Formats: sequence, structure tokens, C-alpha cells
Amino acid sequence: MAKADISRRHHEEPLAAMNVVPLVDVMLVLLVIFIVTAPILTHAVKIDLPKASSAVNITKPEHIEFAIREDGSLFWNGEAVTFEQLPQRFVVSAAQQPQPELHIRADRLVAYEQVAKVMAAAAKAGMVRIGFVSEPAD
Repeated sequence: MAKADISRRHHEEPLAAMNVVPLVDVMLVLLVIFIVTAPILTHAVKIDLPKASSAVNITKPEHIEFAIREDGSLFWNGEAVTFEQLPQRFVVSAAQQPQPELHIRADRLVAYEQVAKVMAAAAKAGMVRIGFVSEPAD
């Protein structure tokens, strides 16, 4: 009888069914992971953002054109000044509302020490908006 069972198996077509149990297990694990993580991804913090206006801001803040020449001469908006006059001028400018910007324009060969002294005097007086003006390279 055992021989008959063996011979019958050889004549039957091979079973071509795919085992989908591991695939279903993996899909269920992924489904659980997505169910758990989906609320975390959509969680948002409520903040009150400022509203932007489309009106053009026409008022431009005043700025101070400060120039330093190679020979050490200083100019405040085109007017020649001495280094001793700078602290008082910076204090007056720092007290203005809105505070003007200080645009420093120095010659190429000016020693950095002179520029640093001017910046230190401006910062000490309370100027917070200090910038450099340079010309683009040709």
C-alpha cells in the first residue's frame, strides 16, 4: 500500500501554491507601525503667527555715511570730523528712534586698527546697526 501512495504522488502535478503567510505577517506588522506613527506625523503645534500686510513700507531708516580715508581723516555724512567728536555723535545717533544705520566706507589701504576703533566707539555708544560699504570688484 505504501508503494501505491508513492507511485501516485509522482504522477500528480506539483503543487504550485504560494505561501502567503509570511507576506501577510509582514504586511500586518507594517500596518500596525503606520497606525501608531500616523498620529505623530500629523500632530501640529498651534502658534499665533503674525499677519503680513501687502502695503509697501515707504519709510526708509536714516543712515550715517561714515568715511575713513587712507591718511586717517574721518568724514560724517561728508563733513570732516575728529576722532574725539565721534563718541558724542554716536550717543546722539543711538538715542534716535528708529536708530540709524552706520555705513562705514574705508579706503583700501586704511589700517584695520582705525576701522576697529570707530566700530568700538559706535558699539560703546549703543549703535547696533553697523555695516560696511564696499565697491564690487571689476
